[in-house]
Amino acid sequence: MSPSLASSVVFEPEYLEGFRQIYEEKIVFNHTLGLKLVSVTPEEVVARIDMRPELVGHYAYNRIHGGVISAVLDAIGSAAVMACLAAKHMKESPAERLERFAKLGTIDLRVDYLRPGIGEHFTIHAHALRVGTRVGTSRMEFRGPDGTLMSTGTGAYIVS
Repeated sequence: MSPSLASSVVFEPEYLEGFRQIYEEKIVFNHTLGLKLVSVTPEEVVARIDMRPELVGHYAYNRIHGGVISAVLDAIGSAAVMACLAAKHMKESPAERLERFAKLGTIDLRVDYLRPGIGEHFTIHAHALRVGTRVGTSRMEFRGPDGTLMSTGTGAYIVS
């Protein structure tokens, strides 16, 4: 989908609520991590997690665990692919577009840890690079409270 077409797509409240339920509640691990969606558009998905003692990976520095970073990058990378895919199928009902989540699966994930994950909260940004009929790819960023880039990722997801 071209960027100009994607920017003209506006998701219905019903679709956005279903999307939120899937990512924040139905995927129980995301719920355990405290993942909260901030915004969902065909161009970008943004989420947030608050630092909690359960997420500490290094006790001396109160640094977030690398596995948490990897997990939230994966989750939001897949969300960006699903949002882009949904924008391609706006003729379907919101329920039909949400059913596409059942076929989603991670094929490949690469994470680069650039800076220590220290902060009170973090934001995760992702956008789809390409979404085809079988595979979608995305680019993700894990940012600190001041917007500092802490980790990046790329992911590939099966969508059919």
